[in-house]
Amino acid sequence: MSPTNRRLPLLLAAVLVAAGCSHEQDTPARAPDPAPPVVTTPTTAPPDPPPAPAPEKATAHLLLLGDTFWGRFVEEEARASGLGAAHPFSRLDELHRDRYDAWIANLECPVVPGLDVPAAEQDRLLSFNCEPDFLDEAAAWFTAFSLANNHTDNQGRDGLERTREVLAEHGIQHFGDADPRQLDHVCNVVAVPVRVALDDGSRTRGRLPLALCGFDGVFRVPSEKAVARLEAYAELLPTIAMPHNGLEYTSTPDSIKVAFARSLVDHGADLVVGSHPHWIQPAEVYRGRLIAYSLGNFMFDQQYDAEVTRSAALEVGLATEDRNLARWLQLGVLCERRHGDCLDEIRQADLPRPALDYSYDVVGTTNAGGPTRAATSAQTRAIKDRLDWAEVDAQLDGR
Repeated sequence: MSPTNRRLPLLLAAVLVAAGCSHEQDTPARAPDPAPPVVTTPTTAPPDPPPAPAPEKATAHLLLLGDTFWGRFVEEEARASGLGAAHPFSRLDELHRDRYDAWIANLECPVVPGLDVPAAEQDRLLSFNCEPDFLDEAAAWFTAFSLANNHTDNQGRDGLERTREVLAEHGIQHFGDADPRQLDHVCNVVAVPVRVALDDGSRTRGRLPLALCGFDGVFRVPSEKAVARLEAYAELLPTIAMPHNGLEYTSTPDSIKVAFARSLVDHGADLVVGSHPHWIQPAEVYRGRLIAYSLGNFMFDQQYDAEVTRSAALEVGLATEDRNLARWLQLGVLCERRHGDCLDEIRQADLPRPALDYSYDVVGTTNAGGPTRAATSAQTRAIKDRLDWAEVDAQLDGR
């Protein structure tokens, strides 16, 4: 190939390269893809949770009971029965405990551990002690006991203080004292179990504080200072008084018993339920308030006639739609935790006294020849006759 022919391909290649470069320079560079738009979502606070259901109404169904005692021959019979401590309580299911929110009774004995007092000696000295190993059974039935009677100090002041301790250990509330001069013990706040209706239609349980006051008047008439303690509680709370006084084994209250019970109403008690005679005595309505002078023996070892083996159990219905109900229920929980020592907190809450509606009925009981149980229809009619219940009930309805 001649030199001229060898240069031709090289020249052609150079022309092509130049043309390519010129094309690249003439084509504009491609712009980068635009970034996607930023979408900003407005921030909003989460919605408020719906308000908790609020309580609208609280109700309770109480059973107030007469003299209660598992010492002396009750204990002796229990030990021989094969049921042991369960024996005195073995037929109480006939009274349908599940229908009631609380049972409250007068406990006519101290409960002191470590004492072994034979029944015959208790009978001879009329100095009692109820064995603590019965308390596991008692706690399944009773919510609170009055200690305001002439037997709870039979083992001395130390024995009465020990009784308070062992009752609290078993979850049983208490009030009152064998000596009405012990003013700090006259009244206590009892946290009563109640059924609560909420504003969303649901139901729950709660505790409502009530004042219970006990007065032992067997050896001395309680003083005006003692009654003033009731008045201090009644200014703040619905109040039930349980005096223990009057003549034993009589069918009507004496004038001193009547005057004292009425004075408790005059000082603010909503209801007065008496004990000590061991027989049922008539009831009355005084200033629109019910006074039951004696309910008789609920659980006792006296067995010699129908008067001492029957009793009236007083049904008490409570209902409130108080506008401060939520706060009262909170105070009820506090009072239960503080074993009733919560009057200062109630006073500091500065709430109007809650208004309660009361309703009443009577259930007959008997312990003739064995454990306490429901009375027969005939026995219940006789019990209501002694109470003058038809007349009393008519007056309560017209209140």
